[in-house]
Amino acid sequence: MEIVITGASGFVGTNLSKYLRVFHNVHSMSVRYVVNQQFKIKGDALVHLAGKAHDLQKVSNPQEYYDANFELTKQLFDAFLNSEALVFIFMSTVKASADEVVGVLTEDRESNPKTHYGIAKQQAEEYILNKELPVGKNVYILRPCMIHGPGNKGNLNLLYQLVSKGLPWPLGAFENKRSFLSINNLCFVIKELLENENIPSGVYNVSDDTALSTNEVISVLGESLEKKVAIWKIPVNFIRRLAKIGDRIKLPLNSERLQKLTENYEVSNVKIKKVIPKELPISAKEGLLITFNSFK
Repeated sequence: MEIVITGASGFVGTNLSKYLRVFHNVHSMSVRYVVNQQFKIKGDALVHLAGKAHDLQKVSNPQEYYDANFELTKQLFDAFLNSEALVFIFMSTVKASADEVVGVLTEDRESNPKTHYGIAKQQAEEYILNKELPVGKNVYILRPCMIHGPGNKGNLNLLYQLVSKGLPWPLGAFENKRSFLSINNLCFVIKELLENENIPSGVYNVSDDTALSTNEVISVLGESLEKKVAIWKIPVNFIRRLAKIGDRIKLPLNSERLQKLTENYEVSNVKIKKVIPKELPISAKEGLLITFNSFK
């Protein structure tokens, strides 16, 4: 199969290209949004990963999200519809559905994104879903949760730096559950979608099988480092007051960072597992150990 990947130089794209090259011919397609441009898709499938990632520092121009994540996706999807390619995979995000989750997030929940990043991805999803598909073509919109793996320098790396220095984890009193997604499992899912033409088109959440608390993640970190980690259960109200002080005088802990570290964000992968009759290659814990070991 001839597979074209946009965003092939990014974290997901680099890992996916390496993974798929064992089985298929993989081609990188460099893209960026330009008004009224038209693309030509030369391949059997297009995996669209390119876009603007969520800027946690909040310094980006909001229009950049709509250009890179919505307008560019429209152009590429229109090109796919007019091409000989049979499979289109769009990398969306769970943030296109919800920024905060009560219970477990499923695909049938009404979307209510709050950020420009999530709204732009949602608009791209709606554009794709509202188009009539020619017979024989399949389209998959993937909503991954927090993706991690070797080479990724996100929030897990920050936790690693804390624990590796022998510092205690001070937020042990917070009870939460959060879903993660190993890059290994994501690559596996994409390969199955590319190869199995019987999987119905649609929107699919993608996550590891088990959601973990931050305390459990810290314990896995300790296992990776082969050291016992101290988990302090400081009263929640005290921590929240400290975070509010951090909002004013720029402490390492502020309200937004506290929310990110302790929020509940559990994602269901039941729908994707029903259509792919195989187990994911690795467990949530195994995936985290691979990632943490890569930080050494």
